[in-house]
Amino acid sequence: MAAGAARAVVPGGDVVAIDISPEMLTLAERPAQDAGIQYLVKEGQAEAIPARNAEFDVVVASLSLMYAVDRAAAAHEIARVLRPGGRLVAPTWAGPELCDIVLFQQTAGRFAPALPVAGVGPGALADPQPFLDLLAASGIEARIEYEVFGFDFPNFARAWDVLAGVTTAHLSVERRDEAQDAVRAAMWPNPDQPRHFRNTTQLIVATWR
Repeated sequence: MAAGAARAVVPGGDVVAIDISPEMLTLAERPAQDAGIQYLVKEGQAEAIPARNAEFDVVVASLSLMYAVDRAAAAHEIARVLRPGGRLVAPTWAGPELCDIVLFQQTAGRFAPALPVAGVGPGALADPQPFLDLLAASGIEARIEYEVFGFDFPNFARAWDVLAGVTTAHLSVERRDEAQDAVRAAMWPNPDQPRHFRNTTQLIVATWR
């Protein structure tokens, strides 16, 4: 994503890629190195963005606000780093009834150990209104736009590896089998057949007053 943003604004603009994971930042550096694109990478999180006040014209939070623990702090930080008139674009997934990837991960996740923090993860912003209220309290006027994206998996095994392999890696064989059975029953009756995933994405589009 950082590479795409850099292509859109460079020359004449600057891009900073921020992630809580050093490993993800290493991956983010590769397109820049391969294509000669310039942008900065910094370790940080939504609740404490490593940037000056009013540093950015645009903040793009790609599928990350679902994982913010303190969303009030995240809303405040987004407002702090945006310039007046600056914009926020933040894709988040809809709930499992509209988003197959959320249905898959939540169904499998019921068999994994409880998350250390409740209310985060895929589908956590299925109802985005509470976060929009937090943005409004920080001076950011936001609305929701919807896009439906799709992609295909050739079979259940491939989807499991991609979407649930890490989440369930430490389960016992019996518990993992139960999780797989639950996902197949919910959405994949023919595990050797391909399946199209329909993903409804909610785009939080906002302007700092």
